[in-house]
Amino acid sequence: MAPALTRTTVHAAGMDCAAEEQLVRAALAGVPDVHDLAFDLPARRLAVLHEGPADVVLAALEPLGLGARIDGSEAAPDAELPGGASGRGTASPAVERRVLVAVLAINAAMFVVELAAGLWAGSTGLIADSLDMLADATVYAIALAAVGGVAVHQRRSARASGWLQLGLALLVLLDVGRRALAGAEPESAWMIAVGILALLANVTCMALLAAHRRGGMHLRASWIFTTNDVLANLGVIVAGQLVALTGSAWPDLAIGTAIAVLVASGAVRILRMAR
Repeated sequence: MAPALTRTTVHAAGMDCAAEEQLVRAALAGVPDVHDLAFDLPARRLAVLHEGPADVVLAALEPLGLGARIDGSEAAPDAELPGGASGRGTASPAVERRVLVAVLAINAAMFVVELAAGLWAGSTGLIADSLDMLADATVYAIALAAVGGVAVHQRRSARASGWLQLGLALLVLLDVGRRALAGAEPESAWMIAVGILALLANVTCMALLAAHRRGGMHLRASWIFTTNDVLANLGVIVAGQLVALTGSAWPDLAIGTAIAVLVASGAVRILRMAR
């Protein structure tokens, strides 16, 4: 017998961009009876297809500090459930785990490569982008916890990774200040080459996740994070070209600052979610 489904409409005043959407997806990934999400960011609304009471959905969103409130709930026909009766897509947990382990390994390896290259080339942009790779690896680790529905482990992982990312982001911002005062020019060729390598790594992750982007919400959130990271990689490449053209370190410092602030913001939101 198919489960009884409810469509709950949530209004969140603070949900107005892709970053908040990612945060909401990650928060609801730990709720086992949530099957599908439909976002309307301009209207700051979210439709949640789920089993059980709507209070469970609201309880998962309230810690995010987005001002979530329930606008209404109504019974939903089973035909609206994507991916069959389970709403989790057709991939088995074992297949999901293999995909997530693969993209986790790629991002962890690129974190080491970019960090080493950034230190060698004196590039804040590469160091910050390595931190972004670490943030991605964290997202995939949390998603792995979500595959088995282990909410407690997911919350603990999120809390630890949030503090780690926040601390590293602050260190990168301090390094930006130090390099701005020192005035050292980074190695633009290294920035461009390693930036391209990071871009290829993220494109590979996108290819691995493409078949699962309509599966469980933890996989959808991972897909969104990876597609957004391509922009950071392109930013590093463009900054490297500007450094080569102008002979100034400021493009590198600018992209490094932007990525570090983005990671710090994401870390704060992950900590809110874990709380």
